[in-house]
Amino acid sequence: MTETAPRPTLEAVAARAGVSRATVSRVVNGGEGVREPLVERVRRAVEELGYVPNQAARSLVTRRHDAVAVVVAEPESRVFADPFFGLQLRGISKELTAYDNQLVLLLTEGRDDHARVARYLAGGHVDGALVFSLHLDDPLPGLIQRAGVPTVFGGRPGWSGDRRGVVYVDSDNRGGAREAVRHLAGLGRTRIAHITGALDQTSAADRLDGYRDVMVDADPRLIAEGDFTPAGGERAMRELLGRCPDLDAVFAANDLSAAGALRVLRASGRRVPDDVAVIGFDDMLPVAEQTDPPLTTIRQDIEEMGRLMARLLLRGLDRRNPAGGVVGTPSSVVLPTTLIRRTSA
Repeated sequence: MTETAPRPTLEAVAARAGVSRATVSRVVNGGEGVREPLVERVRRAVEELGYVPNQAARSLVTRRHDAVAVVVAEPESRVFADPFFGLQLRGISKELTAYDNQLVLLLTEGRDDHARVARYLAGGHVDGALVFSLHLDDPLPGLIQRAGVPTVFGGRPGWSGDRRGVVYVDSDNRGGAREAVRHLAGLGRTRIAHITGALDQTSAADRLDGYRDVMVDADPRLIAEGDFTPAGGERAMRELLGRCPDLDAVFAANDLSAAGALRVLRASGRRVPDDVAVIGFDDMLPVAEQTDPPLTTIRQDIEEMGRLMARLLLRGLDRRNPAGGVVGTPSSVVLPTTLIRRTSA
């Protein structure tokens, strides 16, 4: 049996660097008041010895765990099937990694998981939480607020209750939807349909509002509810063709719904864009560039949304005072969207 070498200690680093144990502790834990030449000697000794700080002891000094919970209010089957979540998680992970923070992923398969997630967050295991894909009747925001955990939300808050101090990152969903529908109208299309997302989410509601901003007198039969999935797009498209066979354009609430709609249109003998023009929302390249035909869509920078969520949370944590308050809470951010023209419209 191979013996494991003892882990280097703080004292060993101090001896190698020729400084006191207290100086090493201040440098390792991000404290101030150490001259730069000494900081460099300590860092060199840490690297040479392969010293790894004891996280539990470090947390007692810094009151930080260097860990952030990412809470996705969706079941596992949805999270790992939809590239939207992968892009957002990649942005979050890149930002947290740049600041040496760990990502702890928490998914909610059902309502029974909400209490579990709330208990975990309240247990002091992480410094803060990033929460997205919330639904309007979701109890998570209230549970998280009661847990007292610094939080940044993905998407405009849609729940009722106290929203003071709530920080979120979102895209201009309503403005992007308006641009999509105006583009279709500019192509001479007059029977423009809309496949919504899940309307218990603010992004879907905002995109529906944007559609209605342009199509003020639209026939209600031209609106069909989807759920942001390809199957939902297929169902909604079949419903629309049954009700309004003379439609000549479709704005789908996301690229996956648009991909499902394209399959149904092709199966029904409709030519895209000759008979029916189609626009999606997201500009997820694995989807938008591989549809037949390639999808005209509204681009939102999903990965950047994730990075910004993490950045705002870490900025807020850095501003917390020892009593737990926050000095200068970061402001929410709404990112612009852009129309990306391909072949479908």
